[in-house]
Amino acid sequence: MAYDTVITASQLIGLQAAGTPLVLLDCGFDLSDTDAGERAYAQAHLPGALYAHLDRDLSGTKTGHNGRHPLPNRQSLAARVGHWGISPGVQVVTYDNQAMPYAARAWWLLRWLGHTEVAVLDGGRGAWLAAGGSLSTAVPQAAALPPYPAAATAAMPTVDTATLLAKLGQVCVLDARAGERFRGEVEPLDPVAGHIPGATLRFFKDNLGADGSFKPAAQLRAELAALGVHAANASEVVQQCGSGVTACQNLLAAAHAGLGISTLYPGSWSEWCSDASRPVARG
Repeated sequence: MAYDTVITASQLIGLQAAGTPLVLLDCGFDLSDTDAGERAYAQAHLPGALYAHLDRDLSGTKTGHNGRHPLPNRQSLAARVGHWGISPGVQVVTYDNQAMPYAARAWWLLRWLGHTEVAVLDGGRGAWLAAGGSLSTAVPQAAALPPYPAAATAAMPTVDTATLLAKLGQVCVLDARAGERFRGEVEPLDPVAGHIPGATLRFFKDNLGADGSFKPAAQLRAELAALGVHAANASEVVQQCGSGVTACQNLLAAAHAGLGISTLYPGSWSEWCSDASRPVARG
């Protein structure tokens, strides 16, 4: 059985016990301290996991007008994925310890290349430890392969700024940032505070239960449906955040809930607000 949205710690332990070929990616990160995730990985990580750095591995080159975490070049990403030893059909599990946004970014990027056998560890490292999993300090050597044979057409839909601007009022836009940032009360990362006009707030952590794992699929479906997200209109749902990272966790939650694959706005607020001519809403 392949996992393509989320996987529980007990399911992962079962795959390991069965000797299933796996590639694990530790995606832990801290936007305010970009070396923190790598330091935490060195201190302890799931046995056999490789480290995927948000800036170096999961993002492309910034121009000042394409957001803080632009998508990487597909060819460069294919080379990185091959270097990690990922080939078609191999189950990949991504995880972090920050409520799953960085793991979801890696999940989204692999799906974008066309690799469907990838899932996020539900609840992250905390769930792993709660299930009796161990940690390691050993750094494995990746079984490097040639570049991943990416699909000719990107498998995950995206929207650019001009298209989204033209479609405002016609699509359902969900913003994954915290409420105070959405309302424009504070803005710790970008030069302008506020949100895209017409967007609806869905703080990514609202997808989680008290234990840090996703809420039951039925509950997620009900909550997201109340915001206008339905399986029938998945392509007309645009997920965004500050820089296209935490939005991936909202996108994953919708997919896990059976609501299809939403469209990602990769540049998100950091790209939107880089041009003063674009409208800004507050409150």
